[in-house]
Amino acid sequence: MPESAPAETPSAPAETPRRVPTFAQALTPVVVMIALLVTGTVVLDLAPVILLIVASTFAGAFALWLGVSWEEMLTGIRRKIDSTMPALLILISIGMLTGTWMISGTIPMIVDFGLRVIAPDWIVVVSFLVTVVVSTLTGTSWGSVGTVGVALISVAGGLGASLPMTAGAIVAGAYFGDKMSPLSDTTNLAPVVAGANLFAHIRHLLYTTVPAALVSLVLYFLLGLTQHPSSTAGTNKDTEELLDFLGKAFTFSPLLFLPPLVVLVGAVLRKPPLPTIILSSVVAAVLGGVVQGFSLSDLSTAASDGFSVDMLAAHGFDAHSIPAAAQTLLNRGGLASMTSVVLIGLAGFAFAGIITEAGCMDVLMARLLKRVRRTGGIVLATVGSSIGVALATGTSYLTILIPGEGFKEVYARHGLEPKNLSRTLEDSGTVMVPLVPWSEAGMYMSTTLGVATLSYAPYAFLCYLGAVFAVICGYTGFGIARSAPARSRTATGDPATDPATGPATV
Repeated sequence: MPESAPAETPSAPAETPRRVPTFAQALTPVVVMIALLVTGTVVLDLAPVILLIVASTFAGAFALWLGVSWEEMLTGIRRKIDSTMPALLILISIGMLTGTWMISGTIPMIVDFGLRVIAPDWIVVVSFLVTVVVSTLTGTSWGSVGTVGVALISVAGGLGASLPMTAGAIVAGAYFGDKMSPLSDTTNLAPVVAGANLFAHIRHLLYTTVPAALVSLVLYFLLGLTQHPSSTAGTNKDTEELLDFLGKAFTFSPLLFLPPLVVLVGAVLRKPPLPTIILSSVVAAVLGGVVQGFSLSDLSTAASDGFSVDMLAAHGFDAHSIPAAAQTLLNRGGLASMTSVVLIGLAGFAFAGIITEAGCMDVLMARLLKRVRRTGGIVLATVGSSIGVALATGTSYLTILIPGEGFKEVYARHGLEPKNLSRTLEDSGTVMVPLVPWSEAGMYMSTTLGVATLSYAPYAFLCYLGAVFAVICGYTGFGIARSAPARSRTATGDPATDPATGPATV
């Protein structure tokens, strides 16, 4: 009998071949995202997190068209989130820290001290210095402007000093802390996106922020010489009411410096940020109970949901009779207050994970690498991108998320440590948003201080001097941290090494 032919084994279904996107195709989801953010935030006043989810949905559909499976997209998203989870935990814990510092009396005492050392003849310089101190220790630019900023601008008005100059100094000082404080959300978000350590990021910021602050201080001193204060020296009624209330509502003691001291010592000793923040929160909560007399329930609520003036009812205060400036100062903090920031971050990482898995970022970065090959050019391109996103979206978080994800691989391939990127993002993104009239920050500062954004913007020196010094560092090599460059492949598959691993040239 003839031998029967062997039975054919069923073949596995062929996988859909993945296509390498062209430059125009790789750019498409990015353009769609920017268009959504510009239209949604500027024109329609929509929440950025929803717009980012819509952009991520479009990116997912686009990735499917390129042949990327849903499982592969999930892998890309998980990879992005997994790499940033430790920093996201730090970001969340900042809310707990703020709430416990508030209920302990630490923040109220710092504000009280700052207001009492104001010298009327030096209103512009003092406005900058006081908001620098308060914003650095509290980590909030909006809170600093809404509390001591309101008091300072009122003092300037009573003295007959220039309100635009004073407002510019207040905004610049407030964003010093927003940029430098380990309690600030953007200060935590920038190293999250860039892949840097929080305290290494803050130390690296000193190269650009300290010179910018010193130049600003000199300019404010010179501007102060042009002012001719009137005879109405002293604090105004609102300031006196705030000081009087804080003195009655809280017991001030040198012990209240312990929570910020814990953070400072942890930063100096380079201890892990998360345990340091938790320890500082615990110390503050203990002080809130021992020194201020708040109940365990109040301490728990302040850590989870934030401090509220309603908690002062047990101390004999009517919440409705508390001065507005004090309510603006006190009602803040808590783990829940960081929810929006974390959601924006997760939505941004989802978008970045999808387009990275689809190969879009590789194509875009390959094109960029052909045009930007020196450290100075990379920093300048980062600055331009961050400012462009600030003008387009008016959102601090997006000025960090979008350029950060875009340039992260470029910095690695050129042997530049991630803290270079995180520093440049803060120098050109975070601090530029309050100078954009249609941004939420610009509108808040203008409304709170009673000075138009374009009137105070020329005097907010620190907000743009940081970007200037960042570019100077890029072209001179000063303050640039280098590492071994990551190897990449060109379109032909040949390994390409970074031509700019040596000293930067103009």
